[in-house]
Amino acid sequence: MIVIDNILISEDVVDKQFVCDLHSCKGACCEEGAAGAPLDEAELKTIDEIFEKIKPFLTDTALAEIEMKGRYVFNEEFEWVTPTVDSDNEICVYGIRDENGIIKCAFEQAYHNGLTDWKKPMSCHLYPIVAKKGKHGDYERVNYEPREKFCDPACVLGLKLKVPVYQFLKEAIIRKYGEAFYEDLDLIAKGEWEEIDFNEKEN
Repeated sequence: MIVIDNILISEDVVDKQFVCDLHSCKGACCEEGAAGAPLDEAELKTIDEIFEKIKPFLTDTALAEIEMKGRYVFNEEFEWVTPTVDSDNEICVYGIRDENGIIKCAFEQAYHNGLTDWKKPMSCHLYPIVAKKGKHGDYERVNYEPREKFCDPACVLGLKLKVPVYQFLKEAIIRKYGEAFYEDLDLIAKGEWEEIDFNEKEN
């Protein structure tokens, strides 16, 4: 276990390798789950604010589900999550299946088109890292949780390219925890943690 501030990080995050292989998995993390993508409460407001901008990217079926269920729903196990389209193998309502069968994200499409400055829910950006608040005390657990079978190609590609999980998710980790956190994690992964000059760092 790696500890940085009040965050407990599984060693798999630095020891395992992972690079998404969309052509193989077809974006399976956007469907086949027990619920939609987990959302922080602050993200609910963001979704409301940008909804009209992402609306053109959504299918008629997704829009009908949103009209019926809402832009986000409360799940007893995961709390706030994105709704899913029940008639389409539980795909997230914000998922777009392209002509090659690959599921892409409406939020991300709007972001890349310059319509918003919010890329997508943090839980999606961080995946296959899963961050959860600790049950007891003010801390957070960060674990590496790829899906069996669906993520196998990504694990193989990560090994081939020699890319650790945390490096593949650099942008998402910095977005969530900040650059200083990522730099510390990088030092730990490279075995250079003891060489940090903490006095110099604080100054």
